[in-house]
Formats: sequence, structure tokens, C-alpha cells
Amino acid sequence: MQESFFDYLKERGYVYQSTSENDIKKLIDGKEPLTFYLGIDPTADSLHIGHFFALMMFRRLQERGHHGILVIGGATALVGDPTGKSDMRKMMTKEMVAHNVEEVKQLAKRFIKTDGDNPALILDNSEWINSFNYVDFMRKVGVHFNVNKMLASDAYSKRMENGGLTFLEMGYMLMQAYDFVYLNRKYGCSLQIGGSDQWGNIVAGTELSRKMNFHDEGKTKDERPDTFGLTCPLLMTKEGKKMGKTESGTLWVARDKTTPFAFYQYFYNVADQDVPMLLNLFTDMPSAEIQNICSQNILLAKKKMAYEVTKLVHGSEEAEKAIEAAKTLFEKGNNFENVPSKELDISTLKDGMKVIDFAVKSGFSASKSETRRMIQQGGFSVNGKKVTDIEELIDMKEAEEGSILLQKGKKNFLRVILKKKCPNALKSRDEKQPE
Repeated sequence: MQESFFDYLKERGYVYQSTSENDIKKLIDGKEPLTFYLGIDPTADSLHIGHFFALMMFRRLQERGHHGILVIGGATALVGDPTGKSDMRKMMTKEMVAHNVEEVKQLAKRFIKTDGDNPALILDNSEWINSFNYVDFMRKVGVHFNVNKMLASDAYSKRMENGGLTFLEMGYMLMQAYDFVYLNRKYGCSLQIGGSDQWGNIVAGTELSRKMNFHDEGKTKDERPDTFGLTCPLLMTKEGKKMGKTESGTLWVARDKTTPFAFYQYFYNVADQDVPMLLNLFTDMPSAEIQNICSQNILLAKKKMAYEVTKLVHGSEEAEKAIEAAKTLFEKGNNFENVPSKELDISTLKDGMKVIDFAVKSGFSASKSETRRMIQQGGFSVNGKKVTDIEELIDMKEAEEGSILLQKGKKNFLRVILKKKCPNALKSRDEKQPE
């Protein structure tokens, strides 16, 4: 490893923007551990691939000996981050957010260290935000924000282009900025990390800390504790597209949303030119070794990368199962023991069901339109037989044999196991489905 850990992070592709690179480098490379934090809003009950980059930076800093704080936005999620959004986010109930907070806490533990030496501290920002009443918060925090400056920031640009912001959304930056002030004062936190889409909010936190530390405590410039911001790039392909979008939707960490097999297959099927970047981010292989394996044997490099990422998220056992399932399907072709499966109630099929409806009900397709498109393009099969008619029904004789194998494209499979009155039974056959 290089003498400068900051330079190592840059070489591996983690560093994108910084409020003061020289100062941050001194902190990261210094002998004394720094305290840093990463914030994640629980807008869903799972993490997705967009969180990977920042969580891996968190993990790397922990491994270096720095103290990490993960802040789950139980308060900020009730408002919703308007950054990069053309429309206001759908508001969630407090009960939904509370549920998501607990789910995200558990999933984050797959990436960051939460026990043993130097464990991460996991906090919920509702712990300090909810203690304020509105007037007190605005007097303490809002007084330091200039509305014209806020509206000119990239964080709000898309919302301004599409009809403007609600007053609720305007409060998001204030709340997130105050997180940094609170953590700085209570835990000595001096660095916030995050994705590049959070740059505006991160800078707002450093500026608020500077203003409040001087204003509230009457400290001189030299006495004020410094706070800094560091972002990593968004996870993008070489073509400039966001990673993590599949035919069925977002690539999730939770197994009930994206199976380990589908997860492995997604990464194995990325473009060749994206493999070196992913190996640099998600493995400890030396850069020279990565360059060598990618130039000599790109398929071996892909297998290594897909396995390592799947192991990181789902553990070595599930990663091994994913590899075996891939061999089963693409090398042996006749054993489906390790193929992703789901149980459904056979009684719902008594009157027959269209393939496009069955694909959605089983969770294999996100919508009917997706399945129609796959059928029309010749890329959808049932039990190894290509479906050519969008009106085609599930074969009842085959259904009674116990399972149905669905396939999209060349490498996406789901084995639907049919049972009577199973816990995950289908709802009424005439229920409206996603179009």
C-alpha cells in the first residue's frame, strides 16, 4: 500500500470532490484517527447499488483506523431530499420511515464494521432533530441560510426548472446541515463523506458549522473546529449511465428484492470496460494485478469481480450458490436446484392465467408491459419453451407438475414452486397489475 492512504483512495477511484483536499489529506494520513460520518435517508426498506460507493469509502476509512458514524435519516426522510428530482418525493408515513430505519441499519452492517475493534456508531437523526420545535429550529439554524443562495445551488436546480420547490423541501438542506453541526460538537466529527449528488448538502453543512461555531460560541477563527466534505463519484458505466438498473428495476441489497443469483448475474454481465473500476472499488487486489487479469482474461476477471461483490453483500455461502447456479444453467443445463425460486398458491391458477400476468404475480417482471416487450422481442420462455403470443396462458398440465421455470433473456431465471395455500399466496387473479 502507498504511504499516503488518501492517495490510495484517489488511485482506487473513491475521491471526486473535496472542500479542501490538502487539509483532508492531512487528516486522513495523520497519526491521530479522525471522526467522519455518512448519512443515508431510509426512503426504502433496503439499500441499493447507489449506496455502495460511499459505504465502501466508509469501510476503507474504518480499516485505516478512523472512527465512522453512520447517520440514518429518520427525520430527513420525512421531508425528502429534492436533489436532482424533477418532482416532489412521495411523502412517507412516520411508521414507514421507522420501519425503513431498522431495515437499513441491519443491511448497512454488511458493509461496515459494527463490532470488535473500532466499531461504527449508527445513529438516527430524529434523535436530535425531533427535540426542536419549529420556531426554535428556524431561529437557531434557518437564520444562517440565504434563500437566494440556496435556490441557485445544483441541489435545487431540477425542482426549480419544473415548477419550483415546496417550503417543506426547502427545509431539507437545513436539517441535513445541522446534522454535521451536531455531530461535530458531540463527537468531534470533522469530515462528512457521501456521493457527489450530495455535494450541495455537504457544503451547506460545513458552512453552517463555521457560522454557528463562531456565532454561538464566540470563538475566533483559529479556535473554531474545522469541518470538511469529501465525495465519491456516482457509480456509472463508461457510457455515463447509472449502474444498478435492470429489466426488473433497481438492484437491491435485500434478498427478497434482488436474489443473490440475480445480483451475481448483474455484475457478471457488466460491460468489459467497467470491470477494472469495479475490481478497484470492491476488492483489495493490487491495481497492477487488476490491470493484468483484465488484459489477459476478462471472463476470469468478471467472475472474480461478480463473486467478490456478491460475497461482500450476501456472504460467501450465497456467492458460492450463485456461481453454482450459473454453472447449472449455462454449463450443465439440466439441474435447477440452485436457481432462484418462489412459492405461489396453485389454486389461483385453476381457471388459467396469462403468462404476462403470471410473470408479474411471481415477481419475475416489474410490469405487464415489460413482459409484453420481452415476448415481442423473442426473449421470454416458460419451461424452456419460447413464448410467442402475448395472450398465451400458463399450461395447466405443466403447472400441476409442481414448478414452472420462467426465463428472461439468456441469463435471468425464476423457478416458481406451486403449492396449495402457501404463505406467499397470490392475491385474487382479477386484481389490477402494473401495466
